[in-house]
Amino acid sequence: QVQLVESGGGLVQAGGSLRLSCAASGRIFKVNAMGWYRRSPGKQRELVAGITSGGSTNYADSVKGRFTISRDNAKMTVYLQMNSLKPEDTAVYYCNAGLLTNPTMTYIDHWGRGTQVTVSS
Repeated sequence: QVQLVESGGGLVQAGGSLRLSCAASGRIFKVNAMGWYRRSPGKQRELVAGITSGGSTNYADSVKGRFTISRDNAKMTVYLQMNSLKPEDTAVYYCNAGLLTNPTMTYIDHWGRGTQVTVSS
C-alpha cells in the first residue's frame, strides 16, 4: 500500500523551531514534486512550500526566510524545517507528492494524513 506518513509536529512556543518529515512508502517507481500544505481553522488549505525532483523550491510569502524545504530522494522523504515560528503558523500540515506507482501510467497526487503544529504566544 502506497502511503505518505508525516512526523515531527507538536507544540512549540513562538520563536521556536520544528522539523517535519514525510516519508513515502510502498511500491513506488518514481517520486515527482513534493510539498507541504497547511490548513488552519476556518481557512482554506494553502501551499507552504514545494520542491521539484530536481531540487527547485518555492515558498509561500508568509514563510519565506523562516521555513526551508528539502528532500532525500534515496529515502523518498521530504522535510520542512520551520524556524522563528509564529502563532499564525498553527495548522495541520499535510505532505503531498506526485508518485509513479505504475510505470505505464502517470504520476498521481498522494496526501498524508497530516500532523498538527501548534505555536503558542
